[in-house]
Amino acid sequence: MIVDILLFLLGIVLIIVGANYLTEGASTLARRMGVSPLVVGLTIVAFGTSAPELIVSLMSALKGNADIAMGNVIGSNIFNVLAIGGVTAVVAPIRVTQSTIRRELPLMILASLVLFFLSYDTIFSGIGATENILTRGEGMVLLGFFLIFLTYTFAIAKGSPDDPHADHAPVKAYPLWLLILFIIGGLAALIYGGDLFVSSASSIARALGMSESFIGLTIVAAGTSLPELATSVVAALKKQPELAVGNIVGSNIFNIFLILGISSTVTPIRVGGVTPLDFSVMIVSGVLLYIFSVLFGDRIVKRTEGAVLVLGFVAYTLYLIAQL
Repeated sequence: MIVDILLFLLGIVLIIVGANYLTEGASTLARRMGVSPLVVGLTIVAFGTSAPELIVSLMSALKGNADIAMGNVIGSNIFNVLAIGGVTAVVAPIRVTQSTIRRELPLMILASLVLFFLSYDTIFSGIGATENILTRGEGMVLLGFFLIFLTYTFAIAKGSPDDPHADHAPVKAYPLWLLILFIIGGLAALIYGGDLFVSSASSIARALGMSESFIGLTIVAAGTSLPELATSVVAALKKQPELAVGNIVGSNIFNIFLILGISSTVTPIRVGGVTPLDFSVMIVSGVLLYIFSVLFGDRIVKRTEGAVLVLGFVAYTLYLIAQL
């Protein structure tokens, strides 16, 4: 048991460090090759913060731990909005851009609804389905949505070349061999760390008599959301809490469309321990964030509203614990 916990923590460290070095190496190499900062931010950096969820969900699906694969994404999305978004708003009220309210937030809610519809055949299928499976075909549908989202994002970005969120810092003078080492080493750390993370999480769940869905929705979800947490905390400390919403919303869209899209395309994912309530909490949390963003027309998530989000996360976590 102690060994599994140590391997679990080692897995988290390898995943976070691997994602950081992979992103640093790939983004610096791309900038050196003339790729614009905005394109790098929309692709490599965005992918880098979602890499932990991708590796863990993909490894879980390949190992047959479907509840961890699905629970990781559902739990991460809930954690991102309720815990990270709530805490950030409590620290510093979040100003939400008009673009996020009009496009990204509705798309995040749509992604949650689409995933619920595709995953729960026993509820939404009219042919008497007896089990819930996210099939390869449905995974391709999610990837299709992701390609539409990415294409649309690039189209919008071209119309706003002076995006303040883009990184216009000078390209770092790393030697080429070191950048390649960052990329290869980061990828290796991600894969090995993901394997350790999933295997040890499953062992811990069995040893403690917990379900894999509980582990996926809580510990694994929080662990893979560490990049988003770090980004949002740093943004709040730098008096730029508005960056947190874009980070959270973008990550949640990536999690559903890209991560579960790839994972279920590689191998179908059976939805077992993740319940309709878990999906509902994910959907409602997104709706709450949208409501708080447009309330009173000032596009600000206030401290009291952030506290409501945090309390919602605490209540949901206590509910999961009570079900053990």
